Amino acid sequence: MRPARRVSTVAEMSEIRSGAAVFRTQADGRISDWNDECERLTGIRASDAEQRFCWEVIAGRSADGGVVCHSGCSVARLARQGWPVRCTDLHVPTPLGEKRLTISTITLRDSDDTTVLHPVRETPAEIPARKPPAEEPALTPRQREILSLIADGVRARQIAARLTLSEATVRNHIRAILLELGVHSQLEAVARARSLSLVQEEQAS
Repeated sequence: MRPARRVSTVAEMSEIRSGAAVFRTQADGRISDWNDECERLTGIRASDAEQRFCWEVIAGRSADGGVVCHSGCSVARLARQGWPVRCTDLHVPTPLGEKRLTISTITLRDSDDTTVLHPVRETPAEIPARKPPAEEPALTPRQREILSLIADGVRARQIAARLTLSEATVRNHIRAILLELGVHSQLEAVARARSLSLVQEEQAS
C-alpha cells in the first residue's frame, strides 16, 4: 500500500524569499514575516514590524488624509474570507519620510489556516503632463515686416508702395502668412501674431 503523500499546510511556510518587498500576515492581521526589501523600502525594521498588526505598522492614509489602515480594515477582512481584493494606494509615514506605496494582497488558504502575502511597491509621483511649447511660425523677414504693417492697419496697396513691391506680391505674402499662422483672415492673423509675440499690441493705432 502506497503511503499517503504529505501535503504542506500554509502554516508550515518558511521565510519569504523575494527580490521584491513582501510581507506576510496571519488570519488575525499580525505580520509574521517582513522581508529585507520591505526594510529597505520603508526603513521599518523587521523587529519593529513582526508580531504587530499590519494596520499599526503601515498606518496608511488616503491622498486626502483619511484613515485607511485600521482594525476594521475591509481589505484585511475580505482577504481573510478568501475574496479577491484590489491593490491599495496608500500614503505611509516611514522613518524615511512619507511614502506613497501600492500594496497588493494575495490570499493563501487551506482547510486549516489562512495566510496573506502583501507585495509592496513605491508608487511613482504623478508628473503633470507638460504642454509642448508652441512652435514659432516660420515666417520670412519680409513676411514679418508685412505682418507688422498689417497690425498697424496698413492696407495691401499701401504696403506695396512702402516696400516698393507689386500689390500682387504683397497679397501672395499675405496668403502665405495666413497659411503659416493657420488662420483665415488678416484680423485673425494679427490676433495670432500678438498671442505669439510676433508683433506688439502697441503697434495697432
